[in-house]
Amino acid sequence: MLAPNFGEISMSDKSLYERLGGYDGVVGAVDDILPRLIGDAQLGKFWQNRGQDGIARERQLLIDFLCNAAGGSLYYTGRDMTLTHVGMGISESDWSAFTGHISAALDNLSVGEPERGDVLGFIESLKGEIVE
Repeated sequence: MLAPNFGEISMSDKSLYERLGGYDGVVGAVDDILPRLIGDAQLGKFWQNRGQDGIARERQLLIDFLCNAAGGSLYYTGRDMTLTHVGMGISESDWSAFTGHISAALDNLSVGEPERGDVLGFIESLKGEIVE
């Protein structure tokens, strides 16, 4: 399944994927965000009992999803966001904590505007598929 495309949000001639630094930029963002989420007292429960292999698989699926959605050439083969998150009981409070970590990671990586706005806008567009 293809990820929703958010690579054409900006008026730039370059895709968001290119503006974020391509594959390496997306990997850097994922590698900043995942430890924040896993280590969060509220959100860490979603990664319990996954093991290193499970977390590594989820990391790669997230990389593929974001690269594809941002306009890169990677093909996302995972499930859609609704199916992936159904039954997890993700609340508004969880969503707020999650988006706070996304914002902090973008700050840490010095992601400028309009890329920051494009990323946050895309993340927000997924809320209805993730929050129960």
